Amino acid sequence: MDQLRIISLTADGMDCPFVTDTVPRFTFAVNGPWDSAELALDGRNYAIGEQVGVTPEGFRMKPHTKYTVVLTVRGETGEDRREFTFFSGKMDENWYGRWITDGEYTFTEEKVSPVPMTFRKKLNVPKSVEKAEVYATAIGIYELSVNGQKAGDAFFAPGFTSYAHDLQYQVYDITSMLAEETRVVAEVAGGWAVGSFVFTRANRITSPRQALRLEIRYTLKDGSVITEGTDESWEVCEDGPVRMADLYDGETYDARIDPLAVRMHAASLEQVNIHPRVSADIGVPVRMHERFQAEYLRTVNGHDIYDFGQNFAGIVHLKINGKAGQKIVIRHAEILTPEGELNTAFLRSAKATATYICRDGEQEWHPRFTYMGFRYISVEGAEKGGIELTAYALYSDLRKAGDFECSNEKLNRLHRNIRWGAKSNFVEIPTDCPQRDERMGWTGDIAVFAPTACRNFDMTRFLTKWLRDLRSEQHRGGGVPNCIPIQGYGFPTTMPVMAIDFWGDACVMVPWALYMATGDRKILSDMAETMEKYVRACRFWAGVWGVGEYRYIWHTPATLHFGDWIAPDEEKMIEWQKRSKWTATASLYHTSSLLGGIFRVLGENEKAEKYESLAGKVAKAYQDKLMDADGKLKKEFQTGYVLPLHFGMLDAEHEKKAAAHLNDLVTRNGYRVGTGFPGTPYLLFALADHGYEETAFKMLLCEECPSWLYEVRVGATTVWERWDGLDEDGNCPIGNDGTGGMISYNHYASGAVGNFLYCRVLGVEALSGGYREFRMKPLIGGGITRAKGSVETPYGLIRAEWEKKGESFTMRLDVPYGTTCEAVMPSGEKQTLEGGRYEMSEKMPG
Repeated sequence: MDQLRIISLTADGMDCPFVTDTVPRFTFAVNGPWDSAELALDGRNYAIGEQVGVTPEGFRMKPHTKYTVVLTVRGETGEDRREFTFFSGKMDENWYGRWITDGEYTFTEEKVSPVPMTFRKKLNVPKSVEKAEVYATAIGIYELSVNGQKAGDAFFAPGFTSYAHDLQYQVYDITSMLAEETRVVAEVAGGWAVGSFVFTRANRITSPRQALRLEIRYTLKDGSVITEGTDESWEVCEDGPVRMADLYDGETYDARIDPLAVRMHAASLEQVNIHPRVSADIGVPVRMHERFQAEYLRTVNGHDIYDFGQNFAGIVHLKINGKAGQKIVIRHAEILTPEGELNTAFLRSAKATATYICRDGEQEWHPRFTYMGFRYISVEGAEKGGIELTAYALYSDLRKAGDFECSNEKLNRLHRNIRWGAKSNFVEIPTDCPQRDERMGWTGDIAVFAPTACRNFDMTRFLTKWLRDLRSEQHRGGGVPNCIPIQGYGFPTTMPVMAIDFWGDACVMVPWALYMATGDRKILSDMAETMEKYVRACRFWAGVWGVGEYRYIWHTPATLHFGDWIAPDEEKMIEWQKRSKWTATASLYHTSSLLGGIFRVLGENEKAEKYESLAGKVAKAYQDKLMDADGKLKKEFQTGYVLPLHFGMLDAEHEKKAAAHLNDLVTRNGYRVGTGFPGTPYLLFALADHGYEETAFKMLLCEECPSWLYEVRVGATTVWERWDGLDEDGNCPIGNDGTGGMISYNHYASGAVGNFLYCRVLGVEALSGGYREFRMKPLIGGGITRAKGSVETPYGLIRAEWEKKGESFTMRLDVPYGTTCEAVMPSGEKQTLEGGRYEMSEKMPG
């Protein structure tokens, strides 16, 4: 066999080097069986028995220290070693720098963001510097430059967190940027903390104005350290080149203003009114990614229209030989009107405009304190041919974890649309949409999409950070806000223990999805108290009105729920909400059942039995009170059948009959989708796993509205918020449905169907945490003749492929070492496979 090799080593989901304030937890993968392993760290050896979440017990970090980890794995063929470097940050060390602001600036305007502050300092660089590092954070979002050169490559630092509880800081190595005279400039915009946010355009949510905290740590060649930080010796003004910066409205930049030369006055010390934990980055920074070239379309009413060919979240980059004072105005939109102009109506109050005022000569620019969701732009103030326009996607720097493709190119386009919907909405937090005056951390969207997200990307740090915010903002009675971080939108925590099905369920569903992807039990143990408090709150509300079995039917007033949100078979929001009795009761079963399983994983069997018992009572109530003896819902709709079928709530006879009723509903509806947010992720599973595989494929491949492939057929490059977002003529048919014209064309929730593509069409499904045990069982149908894909696991990469030619079926599979696969052929023949590469074939009917 091949020489044993360590094929990957990560710490807290990161490659080396990185900065942390907590002892990292290591995960490694190898290419073969191993007998023993150990970590060598800081002069000690730590024996290892697991590959996931390895913690060097008893290890204590010191501030500002570089650590090198050596992992040694021994097997039959000898040993393999891999080194990993990480750096400790400030940890609990006090900050030398003080919070500073512009004490002369009073910001009182409503529904807009403050003028960005520009801070400046000429550094007293000591001689014999071996290393110079900046530690920086802000109230607002900041960008740091040294002698005109940007430090780092991240956007929107220090990131979006629950600011009252957690604030991140960043570390920059500026050694190579030092000069004989060194000037540091920090521009601080309002961002989420001070700028306008949520659709009500609240501002000054965290603080009445921006503030900066920064220190520079010089390590000299003799090993001594000198530190200088922000204080009243820094200068500040609001007259820098960034004249306006707002997450919704955009950015205005005047290139005639030099931030190194503008007139300033002394900064003031600021009494910041929050006291969060301040930690080195715990999430994933936002960075530039894919580059798009603009294609000129037409000139309409004096402005030029361009198409980037993809709906995405990002920024436009312009290059021009300009004249001083020349103003270029760029507006953004996801779609065009039937007349060929930008359709900005659905942006609501968001202006989504980038304005650039030129200096003389060649110049380049892109916004730095905002981003937009768009595919199309209009340009005024620059002639076609006289300006070069490109664009960059901006999203959190998530590592690719999986991929899918098959013989049906429309499904491949759907898969790409799902990925782009996720990228566009994974900007610091999981948002709902990237274009209008929202971009909020709606819990319901990520609750249903988390399994698909974890198939496509390594979500470990991104979701762990967000769950930390969720824990911080859970109401003491157990309720979970609809948006995390709350940041100006606190409903429903105004009620003592208020809980909302499927939206609040994110506190259970997201950790479970993340655990199944990573196998790290700490994710579950960290969230256990939060989950239990939430399920208790759900149980409380279910039992408020009712006696007997009705105590397990959750039927609080419909307006306190979202119900079957955006179900296309109902035209009014209130009708979606009226289905909450069914969605909420199924939710109570699902969260209590999941919680029971989670406590099993954690070894707390008494608690597991408690919540499994609760789940059983809820399931019986759903069957007895909401269905008749024939397994038929007393009020029929697709989601009402999908949830109990997929969650396993029904006895065998009711399950069989309910599946038949669902199949009948779907068939009579022309195989079109009729589910809202709660039912959509499970719709195809509920059919395919209960004997109606052909119906599931007909629905997946349906091209009539509402369906996934209708969107593909009419040219969508992302997933829409609403199934009926555009008709065949390019018009939006939404009427006065109670949502205020809510429509986004880049909204990932319905892309939860991606989980079906991986688990059934490709056939790869985790059976235990981290894919330590998984199944390869492709579902053959829909005329699909081949599929291939991959899933990155903590143990290595699963590669899977199958192909059907005539009566010949072949399946190929790479099983990572440390995992076990149950491989199931279309005939039902099963094999148990351990680490290695396999190919299996059989004959099957044509």
